[in-house]
Amino acid sequence: MTKDVVVLGGGSAGYATALRAAALGMPVILIESGKLGGTCLHRGCIPTKALLHAAETADSVREASRYGIEASMSGVSVDALRSYREAVVGRLHNGLRGLIDASGITVVYGEGQVTGPREVTVDGLVIQGDYLVLCTGSSPKVPAGIRLSDRVVTSDGALDLSYLPDDVIVFGGGVIGCEFASAWASLGVTVTVVEAQDKLLPGEDEFASKQLARAFRKRGIKTRTRTAITEVIEDEDTVRVTLESGEQLEAEILLVAVGRGPNTQGFADAGIELQNGFVATDERLRASVPGVYAAGDIVAGPQLAHRGYQHGIFVAEDIAECKPEVIDDLKIPRVAYSRPEVASVGLSEAQARERYGNSVETVVYDLAGNGKSQILGTAGGVKVVAVEGEIAGLHLVGDRVSELIGEAQALVSLGVTASAAAKLIHAHPTQSEALGEALMALAGKPFHLHV
Repeated sequence: MTKDVVVLGGGSAGYATALRAAALGMPVILIESGKLGGTCLHRGCIPTKALLHAAETADSVREASRYGIEASMSGVSVDALRSYREAVVGRLHNGLRGLIDASGITVVYGEGQVTGPREVTVDGLVIQGDYLVLCTGSSPKVPAGIRLSDRVVTSDGALDLSYLPDDVIVFGGGVIGCEFASAWASLGVTVTVVEAQDKLLPGEDEFASKQLARAFRKRGIKTRTRTAITEVIEDEDTVRVTLESGEQLEAEILLVAVGRGPNTQGFADAGIELQNGFVATDERLRASVPGVYAAGDIVAGPQLAHRGYQHGIFVAEDIAECKPEVIDDLKIPRVAYSRPEVASVGLSEAQARERYGNSVETVVYDLAGNGKSQILGTAGGVKVVAVEGEIAGLHLVGDRVSELIGEAQALVSLGVTASAAAKLIHAHPTQSEALGEALMALAGKPFHLHV
């Protein structure tokens, strides 16, 4: 079987590649071992955000009396929560299958193995193409010495739990760990987060990490930083872990959330160069074998679904010689959907100062001065990082700030100056005003801000 473009993997990067290539008139074969949509749709972004929305609803009921509403939180039905989550995933999956079918893409279901240059074999069927696009995604990492079980789980297993545990230890304070910690705490679970580095969300600006740590403390979420787990012992009812400090913690469940590794097994045997397990590519996402591209989580960088989408679109357009602009990872927004949310794009202050020294200027605007944030009852802030007046990074903390990241990304990606951005008018009362106020302050025109 031969087509112009063969795509291995039907997750975010894979189906984006297939849809865009088909739209550009190229015959496409899409190979998927499970369900179209991959990790994001079935085990990641969508089901976890549905869980977080349910958790937010629990918080709203619990806090309703603050707003004069008499309500009570009588419990959580795990079965009903799962049904809600699966219904959301099911509707999106059906919609995606409809898109793929309508686009004329040939879908082959089965485990694909790269068996030669631009060649994949699926259950004995050899599929070749003028171009092969590798989009095989990633899987949860499990440190050596930790064995998965019913009580020691990754994010996949956490979503499959049939009950709500009384207490949980979360090993890993990155995005996945913080999101699950936040959701479980809202649902009444006692949570302790263990992070080997010196702060939660280690890749984020210090301002954002401190804001989240403060919020977690207020919510009763315990944290242990600068330490790792050295031993895990299970018995019939609990998991007991020993930290590097010697401290022992005990809980019903241990969630291992220490990152994700690329699914690139067997690629090297086909002559595809790897670096630290990731497919080595040039800036145009071309692998070492002519005619082979890689996209999404198997390319080193932030493992984000929207990065995968953009990679897929880029690769299809590059194959079609549309000359798409190279993707800059720094301009890709990132969000932790915890409570409060953390949304950012561009450079942190530390990164900016390392690159540009004294040319860096920062401003922080506290959400305490924002009317809509006061109405919502959320704390947090907006931090702007600028280099010689040009906006180089934006970092937002607070409930619902993920909805502001689109404007933030535009400002960073387009290289807008603070003086130009300060002219933008934001509707009142909205949280977007907080972004506007920070930009006005950076431009030397502070309004609701003491400087």
